Amino acid sequence: MRIDATIQARTRSTRLPNKVMKKIVGKPMLQLQVERLQQSRLIDRIIIATTVLPQDDVIESLADDLGISCFRGSEADVLGRVVGALKAFDVELHFESKGDNPMPFHGLIDSMIGYYLKFADQFDYVTNALKTTYPPGTDTIIYPSEVLIDAEKQIAPDDPLREHVGIHIYQYPDRYRIHNVEAPPWYHVPDLHLEVDTDDDFALVTKIFEHFWDSNPGFSLSQVIEFAQQEQLSKINKGVERRWKKYRQND
Repeated sequence: MRIDATIQARTRSTRLPNKVMKKIVGKPMLQLQVERLQQSRLIDRIIIATTVLPQDDVIESLADDLGISCFRGSEADVLGRVVGALKAFDVELHFESKGDNPMPFHGLIDSMIGYYLKFADQFDYVTNALKTTYPPGTDTIIYPSEVLIDAEKQIAPDDPLREHVGIHIYQYPDRYRIHNVEAPPWYHVPDLHLEVDTDDDFALVTKIFEHFWDSNPGFSLSQVIEFAQQEQLSKINKGVERRWKKYRQND
């Protein structure tokens, strides 16, 4: 079975415009995300799903430069955009990723994909992001494309929640078999936010990349957690509002 990753990316992000093209260690943040996804031994292709807006031509150009695929669709209807990418590239098993998660970890990704493959007859959707136990920004989401394509058919074209993707699967456990993997104790750091929504987030992520890049560009999640705890990095973006929290199953 071929396994493909999509990255939802655009330049008109509301809280930190053009963040995916902001440079860290001399490279656009989106390029760093692609390069780290390429470290996975199980992901076969990476597809950037961006918008048809002219300002996102730069994202398509970056995809061309990196030799990866790009699909362009609606800015507001992210669900439709991702489904369009899955259909256009005949994706079988889908690893869903967002452009505000620039620091994927191939070890975690491959272990989660392996978990899905082992239990594929039992689950339609496997993730570590329904409950916040891993550091936010290390989200792993895996499911067959046909599951999202089916879910998209159930959602009205004008539904405002079409700005989200996987929510249309995991909010319907009576229709789809959902499974969340919680972090083991050594990865249980829910207050270390590694996603990028604001300038403070960007500052934190930049510190991590700059610390590791020259000697260890493939740095692991364990190494990041150790460094972050030593330097108390979680204080940098502790006060940032997280809009996704209302969709989590946290206590």
